[in-house]
Amino acid sequence: MRRRNIALTASAGIAAGALGLSSLALPAGAQDPRLPQVSADELVASVMDSDPPALSGRVTVHNELGLPALPGTGEAGELLAGGDKSLRVWYDGQQRQRISMPSGNGETTVVDDGNTVWKWDSAQRTVVKHPHSKDSGTERPEPSAGAEPGEIAQRLVGKLRETSAVRVDGTASVAGRDAYELVLTPKPDERTKLREVRIAVDAEDRIPLRVEVNANGSSEPALRAGFSELSTGPQDAELFQFTPPENARVRTAEKPDTTKSESPRSDRREGTSPRVEGDGWDTVVLSRLPEGAMGPPSGRETDEDEQRGTGSTGPRAMAERVGSPISGSWGHGWVINSSVGSAVLTSDGRVAAGAVPQQVLIEALRDS
Repeated sequence: MRRRNIALTASAGIAAGALGLSSLALPAGAQDPRLPQVSADELVASVMDSDPPALSGRVTVHNELGLPALPGTGEAGELLAGGDKSLRVWYDGQQRQRISMPSGNGETTVVDDGNTVWKWDSAQRTVVKHPHSKDSGTERPEPSAGAEPGEIAQRLVGKLRETSAVRVDGTASVAGRDAYELVLTPKPDERTKLREVRIAVDAEDRIPLRVEVNANGSSEPALRAGFSELSTGPQDAELFQFTPPENARVRTAEKPDTTKSESPRSDRREGTSPRVEGDGWDTVVLSRLPEGAMGPPSGRETDEDEQRGTGSTGPRAMAERVGSPISGSWGHGWVINSSVGSAVLTSDGRVAAGAVPQQVLIEALRDS
């Protein structure tokens, strides 16, 4: 959906991550649908120009990333932390949309009414308004937390197509709809733990219905996100209207503070925005945690550390618990490896991550 990059226009992320949906698998004995031939270039264009009709459906996400839930990553972190998730989506075929997904002990609902994006957290009973105005300066939320197949597909194809071999690999049936299978595999010089990205593209409306990320050495998808239910047609206009519930705390999203010092000391204090090194499959994301966010070694936290979130659930304690010590000319820290990627957290708060072997991260840290 090129009109709004919120619902079906599309990881993680670097979205990328990885997803798996047993509910979307074909039943035993089912035959792949017979469809007219189509080229890989046509399907790539369909993914990138995806403009879905009015629809409603359920998106199911299952992943085996092997990554812990990282502090401060919110809903996206919950989705990438493993297990099954599902969200309901509605789209009016123009620009209005609605997303609902479980969150903690409640539900998060995001409604884009065409003028304002409303984000309602039922557990916290809070509403955040994000005006559409270009000069509002506010950062609009991503209602699906990067989980919708269209959004993931657009990000992955846009990032990987120049460094991939692209082909059409037969057909499939997803949520009762016929689809083509578009497959991207890394070129030989790409250093990555991933084997392929597989995207099911609807044969009629040419929208992505399902995305799979497959890793080397595994027959099961590391990540799969796709529609388990989908119907197209006009939607009730009331779905795209929002009135804050009684007793809800309502605020307007704040503009980013662009007046902060750009000095190294300020970067340490506030943390740094992620920056990307490389391109394609072996991209590495580098960042730095805010000063004081690392916390003490595991088992040495105080009550104050726990209250600040830097105790047993803080980044350092988590890295010590699930990672392995590592050191070199770049410093020392901990490496966390999964089937689809690696992450390094250094003792001074630097972070490097990617769908790559750990040596690629070490080289990026050494050169940063």
